Amino acid sequence: MSDITIRAATAADVPLVLVFIRELAAYERLERSVVATETDLTAALFGPRPYAEVVFACLDGREAGFALFFHNFSTFLGKPGIYLEDLFVRPEARGRGLGKRLLARLAALALERDCARLDWAVLDWNEPSIGFYKGLGAVALDDWRTFRLTGAPLERLARLSGSVFQGRL
Repeated sequence: MSDITIRAATAADVPLVLVFIRELAAYERLERSVVATETDLTAALFGPRPYAEVVFACLDGREAGFALFFHNFSTFLGKPGIYLEDLFVRPEARGRGLGKRLLARLAALALERDCARLDWAVLDWNEPSIGFYKGLGAVALDDWRTFRLTGAPLERLARLSGSVFQGRL
């Protein structure tokens, strides 16, 4: 029987985080989309204002999976939530409970932090993951659509804010 442990990432793990991100991108057929650097991740995960967190699933002391997550907020519930951005277990370690243990850790963390929910997205073609999530009791929100602004459209919209904003964020 293998020993599974979950541990929080440290700043020294940033190169490994990037390796896992690239492995996930390859699995999702999105390798060309990864432009993140170790410098970017160090600032985002361990800078003055951390934007996300990472936990690793270790199998017999070796990192075999990871989850990258951050807080969101539900205005309807008046509480924070956790949004799982990335969940990945290396192919050779699948079927041993690492993904479930990573999600269990995030569920426990959500409760510890008084979060109302744990959310994530999955590609519609990823049937193994969809089945896994449904097996945990997760519900697909088929009536919601995800939208995204990046690049030039994001910049165009940002320019519209001009000097209208008052206050400080």
